[in-house]
Amino acid sequence: MDWTDAIRLLHPILAVTAVFPLLGVVCYFAWQTRQRRLQLAEGEKSKIPATSGPEHVNIARWLAGGVVVLALLGIGRPLFGKALTDQLWSVNPLLFTFILSTFAVTVAAFVLLYRVRDRLQSVVFAGITAVGILVLGFQDGIFRRDDMWYASHFYLGITATLLMIFSLVIVQNIYQDRTGRWRQAHIVLNSIALLLFVGQGITGARDLLEIPLGWQEPYVYKCDFDRRTCASPPVQSLRESEGALAAGR
Repeated sequence: MDWTDAIRLLHPILAVTAVFPLLGVVCYFAWQTRQRRLQLAEGEKSKIPATSGPEHVNIARWLAGGVVVLALLGIGRPLFGKALTDQLWSVNPLLFTFILSTFAVTVAAFVLLYRVRDRLQSVVFAGITAVGILVLGFQDGIFRRDDMWYASHFYLGITATLLMIFSLVIVQNIYQDRTGRWRQAHIVLNSIALLLFVGQGITGARDLLEIPLGWQEPYVYKCDFDRRTCASPPVQSLRESEGALAAGR
């Protein structure tokens, strides 16, 4: 494994070590918060601490941020990798400048989204972040499985990312709305997001099995993926490989 393969692993490593643990904590506090609210509405004295609600909001903000960072990393790595391989800055400098500036603006808007408190500014920066991720995600070099969008790691991830951005915007609406409609919308949309995260775990594990190491790519990509067959290597090459393995032991 060389450094390019190690960079490819950053996305799944962060997903497993940071995002998915945060998802479990957020779900726990969400359940606690709802149970406490229902108990108080029925006139009961709840044993669930009042801090469960604020903890849910704070950790959910970390989760949403982690998902967006993960999406930017998952899109940026192959996008800039292809630009580096194709020397896009000399072949198509206009496209390279567009991609670079779009990525920079998206990151800046995402950072500002966490800093502003004004509702209109939050909507503006959230919109810029969402549009930037979509524009970058549909550039050449991003593996999307357009023919299998319903089981695509990209499409499931993009949808979950947009829901996380939306959840950051509506936090204040939830607390200020007396009708409870924003809260119900929040519950429904984030329940969908939870299912999308489960799908991400499944499709991500599947895609890791299909991505060869860098030195294997010239051989693997010569295979017939429709027939699921690969050309048999020459006998001499096979013997050389076996000799190299024996020497390595």
